[in-house]
Amino acid sequence: MQIEQFDTGLKGQEKVEKIVISPEENYKYKQVVRKYLNSIVNDGISKLDQNLKNAFSHNINVNCFYPLNEFVGVDDFKEKFWKPLFKSFPDLERREQIVISGAFRDKIQVGSISSLSGIFKNSWLGIQPNNKMVNLKCCEIHQLKDDKIIESYILIDLIDLLIQTGSNPINLSKGSEGNWLNPINTDGVNFFEKDMEISKASLEQSLTMQRSLNIKPELEVSSDKDLKERLINHPQKDYWHEKMIWYGPSGIGTARSLEGFVDNHQLPFRKTFKERNYWKLGHYCELGDGKFSLTAGWNSIQAIYGTEDWLGYKSENQKVTMRVMDFYHHDEGKIRENWVPIDIIHILKQIGVDVLESIKK
Repeated sequence: MQIEQFDTGLKGQEKVEKIVISPEENYKYKQVVRKYLNSIVNDGISKLDQNLKNAFSHNINVNCFYPLNEFVGVDDFKEKFWKPLFKSFPDLERREQIVISGAFRDKIQVGSISSLSGIFKNSWLGIQPNNKMVNLKCCEIHQLKDDKIIESYILIDLIDLLIQTGSNPINLSKGSEGNWLNPINTDGVNFFEKDMEISKASLEQSLTMQRSLNIKPELEVSSDKDLKERLINHPQKDYWHEKMIWYGPSGIGTARSLEGFVDNHQLPFRKTFKERNYWKLGHYCELGDGKFSLTAGWNSIQAIYGTEDWLGYKSENQKVTMRVMDFYHHDEGKIRENWVPIDIIHILKQIGVDVLESIKK
């Protein structure tokens, strides 16, 4: 089975002038974004206006998880995202797990995984507080220009928050719920990689693995047993470490080993979405940074929700799009860990399951 080679980035931008940044510049951009985000969270509501002005362009494009979705401008960012967040979690802290930076085509981008921790004191987005400490899984990608953030993508796992408050309004995950681990045997935040070829190789490995996903045995076999065998022996196996961990969003859960990944996510996903295009629009972000890489699409995956296998909800062949990020850690020559935030509530909304409406009292 031959893996097809093709450009996975946003369509129509293949010929834009690509920029190249040095490892030193790359490290500097990470520090700029880290300082912005940590200052906003650590200083809180009292210095919010100044910190937002320092960090973001006035006309910033913001792409958020459901129900916030897309909007424009730092004023809306403040009113829709930051002020409600601080009202609900007044003592908020930000703890970084992974920070990745680089240039993709003509853009400088910085991605991160962090935990936003605080006591949940007031309702947020219709979710009722439990007056206990909670940890928000927060995954972000920010585009920098002239040391200002001009576009942001933010995925916070609301289903994980609901589980922490004692409510789980959706079907049980096939995988394991809970906090995501930090990358094994390395610092995912403060690292500096001088060798640009290592960064390039990390990204190419993740992209080649992703291209292999276009090989679809689910179109050729009918039984779960045969499909599992085909997926275990799929070309993807050459890229995954034998001790791989796939950290999925709440609603799917985390899986260990290729077999666990196939059982808990990939096989049911492929059965449900036999009709799918992973790169209908293409990635808006593709970065390699040392032993890490990052790809992301915003509605790039377009598919038909064809069976109830994946999330367990009735299929009416609804068309859906997906907001997804993939953070990879490459170790011992293969992909050792993969953190995958997906806006599950957004997908469920598209198939007629309104999670936030279901929790209203």
